[in-house]
Amino acid sequence: MGEIKVSPDYNWFRSTVPLKKIIVDDDDSKIWSLYDAGPRNIRCPLIFLPPVSGTADVFFQQILALSGWGYRVIALQYPVYWDHLEFCDGFRKLLDHLQLDKVHLFGASLGGFLAQKFAEYTHKSPRVHSLILCNSFSDTSIFNQTWSANSFWLMPSFMLKKIVLGNFSSGPVDPMMVDAIDFMVDRVFDQSALSTEAKEEMYKLYPNARRAHLKTGGNFPYLCRSAEVNLYVQIHLLQFHGTKYAAIDPSMVSAEELEVQKGNLGLSQEEQ
Repeated sequence: MGEIKVSPDYNWFRSTVPLKKIIVDDDDSKIWSLYDAGPRNIRCPLIFLPPVSGTADVFFQQILALSGWGYRVIALQYPVYWDHLEFCDGFRKLLDHLQLDKVHLFGASLGGFLAQKFAEYTHKSPRVHSLILCNSFSDTSIFNQTWSANSFWLMPSFMLKKIVLGNFSSGPVDPMMVDAIDFMVDRVFDQSALSTEAKEEMYKLYPNARRAHLKTGGNFPYLCRSAEVNLYVQIHLLQFHGTKYAAIDPSMVSAEELEVQKGNLGLSQEEQ
């Protein structure tokens, strides 16, 4: 069984897309790491926020595919912040450093929670033009742990891996899902399997949001069902083609498509 971390695509990604490190806080120990791919003239790119303290490279398949199609894509790895307000202030400073007034955000698990908090934080002067939430939640109380949580930092990596793997299905699993789980376990302790209650709460918060349901893909569909995730991302971003909030290079969009999008934009404005 081939593993994601030794796949040709992942090796190609690591060899062609540089990892940048940026400090925007007074505290020099807070270092943002990011991959920035695609045309730099795009001023409203798609930014990926990883789960928990996950690494930016978990979105390598989105970076390779979407940037190849003309989108500007940025994947982040954030430094340690002790509350979401501190994170939001740091993220705002990072966007200022990158000279980005508005962005589209794709947040997975905790990344989705932080994306929502940042949208709230900047609501008076909006910095988030659209949100894509993947296996995310709105309330961190779903992560209340048992007594064993306090001892996680004492455990060796093989024990942590066993605990994490114990949260996933013990039945037959798609080989690509196995690779995705293994890839994530090597990088981060991320309990992102959401309860039905957590999902229903998200549906209530965003009743008019479009939902994209994958029949399979587990907790990390951006790794094991990347083609489907990339398709849904493109469908979402399609509505912004031909506007100043497009995340794609205009030269990569056909004239016919631009006319359709302009027509749709005019229609939606009339409806409003």
